[in-house]
Amino acid sequence: QVQLVQSGGGLVQPGGSLRLSCAANGNIFTINTIDWYRQAPGKEREFVAHITSGGTTKYADFVKGRFTISRDDPKHTGYLQLSSLKPEDTAVYYCNAILYTTDLDEFEYWGQGTQVTVSS
Repeated sequence: QVQLVQSGGGLVQPGGSLRLSCAANGNIFTINTIDWYRQAPGKEREFVAHITSGGTTKYADFVKGRFTISRDDPKHTGYLQLSSLKPEDTAVYYCNAILYTTDLDEFEYWGQGTQVTVSS
């Protein structure tokens, strides 16, 4: 059984920073890709950032150098560093991972979501 457990959200003032974590627990052999998405109230879920097993990254245009995606493979954990936050970044942030279990089966998992609120 595999789970993605997220942590690190909260309330922050405009211009502030937060680091979100996404830890994969269970019978994991390796993680292939890790993505982050977000969903604001009344809006559809949107792509934020992507990282491959080789460390190649891709970001949504609205990130504009403010967010950084990274990973720690020995810990089976992905991170999203949020900086220069704006009120419009307020949303529930979700991680998504495609990984291989110890049986070498490939699965896609979603984290439970974590709230990020940017407000003064």
